[in-house]
Amino acid sequence: MDLFEQHERFEIEILDALKSIRLLDSLIFGGGTMLRLCHELNRYSADLDLWKAVNISDEQILEKMENYFKKSYEITDAQLKHYTILMEIRSSRYPKRLKIEIRRELKEWEFEDKIAFSPYSNRQVLLKGHTLRQTLKNKIDALINRGEIRDAFDMEFILRQGEPFPPLPENKIKKALQQIDGFKRRDFKVTLGSVIEKGLRDYYIKNGFNFLQKKLSNERR
Repeated sequence: MDLFEQHERFEIEILDALKSIRLLDSLIFGGGTMLRLCHELNRYSADLDLWKAVNISDEQILEKMENYFKKSYEITDAQLKHYTILMEIRSSRYPKRLKIEIRRELKEWEFEDKIAFSPYSNRQVLLKGHTLRQTLKNKIDALINRGEIRDAFDMEFILRQGEPFPPLPENKIKKALQQIDGFKRRDFKVTLGSVIEKGLRDYYIKNGFNFLQKKLSNERR
């Protein structure tokens, strides 16, 4: 089992732990790892991203995680940041640390019941997950604000599942296209290429995000 497969087992294990202490009752799973574990996204993702579904105290969430994880894991970071509740843990059974980030902002997120699973784990976790529509909205904002190539990749994946773009103002379309145009060959070969299989890597090195660019350009009509 390679490093990514082991890390994916770690992710499922921690989601199961959060379920066992009933924290997942108050949280929504989202981001790239949710797409990977609930929708079989064809890239690996390293962190667990969660959003608050109910008005629960940030201090209470952090304390509950610390009290549980310190029994079986090494906590390498735990803090209330400006926008997120952050925890990073390490286990002697896995090669990489796992970061958990919970958005502190409480909004009306679109979510549905999902099952997180992996071919490398015998556990399955029933949880609340962002809908593909909500995830696409989040990924558009993420691409515009931080310009990470993984966000464009995830947008293409969601669009290929048949999810249409939400209504987009011209300034958002323009900024998203600018971010995509800024990706270099090395971004496809190394940054994205390190978390996808070789055949897919070769495709993106050759074609870039042509599919996504055409979809975005069509939104201008």
